[in-house]
Amino acid sequence: MPFDHATLEVSGLSAGYGSVPVLHDVSIMVKRNSVVTLIGANGAGKSTLIKAICGLVRATAGTVLFNGADCTRHRPDQMVRDGLGIVPEGRRLFGDMTLRENLELGAYARRDRQKVAEDFDRVLVLFPELRSRLSTQTKSFSGGQQQMVAIARALMGAPKLLLLDEPTIGLAPVVVNRVATLIREISALGVDILLIEQNAEVALSIADFGYVLENGRVVTADRAEALLENPQVRQAYLGV
Repeated sequence: MPFDHATLEVSGLSAGYGSVPVLHDVSIMVKRNSVVTLIGANGAGKSTLIKAICGLVRATAGTVLFNGADCTRHRPDQMVRDGLGIVPEGRRLFGDMTLRENLELGAYARRDRQKVAEDFDRVLVLFPELRSRLSTQTKSFSGGQQQMVAIARALMGAPKLLLLDEPTIGLAPVVVNRVATLIREISALGVDILLIEQNAEVALSIADFGYVLENGRVVTADRAEALLENPQVRQAYLGV
C-alpha cells in the first residue's frame, strides 16, 4: 500500500551498472509539502539513486512509487510528464542556446501554452538576476548563474517533485546561500524537493528530513535538525 501523504516512495531499491551493484535495498520517502535530503560522501551512491528514480538506471530490485503509481520501469520522459523535475549534477545546459531557449526547452512536454507563458513570468520573478539575459547564450554565464538556469529550466516543466543533484557543488559561498534560499522559496510554492548534496551542513539546514547513504545503503534516517546534532553525522560529514 502506498503511503497516502507521500509524493515519492522508494522501497527496497537495488541498482547498479552492468554487473557492478551500487545501491542495496534502499528505501526513502518524500512526504508531501517537504524537503528531503540525501547526504553522503563521494561514491556513496547518491547520484545513482537519482538516476534510478528518474529511469536512467534500471532497478534490479525494489519499487519506485510516484504520486502513488508504480513507475519503477518508466522512461525519463514519462517521469517528466508525470511531474518529475530534474536538475542534474553539472547543470547540463545547452550552452549555444539562449537563456530563453533553455527555459522553453524545460516545458517541452507541456501543451498548456497559456500556463507555460504564466510560468515563464513566475520563473523570472523567482530568478530576477536572469531577467536581463534572456537573449544571451548560457555558455557565457557564471557557474552560479548556470545553476540558476538549470533550476529554472526544471521548474518550467511544472514539476510536483524536484530532484536536485549536488546543486551547490563548485559554487562560491554567497551563491550557495542564494541557492539555499531558492530551494526554500520553491518548497513554499508547493513543489516537493529531494535534495542530493555533499555539503551536509547546507542540506540539513534546508531540509525537513534526511537520509545518510554509505556504500549504497541507508545507514541513518531522521529529522534534519536531529541529524545536525547527531554525533556520528557531525563527525563524518560536518567536520566537528
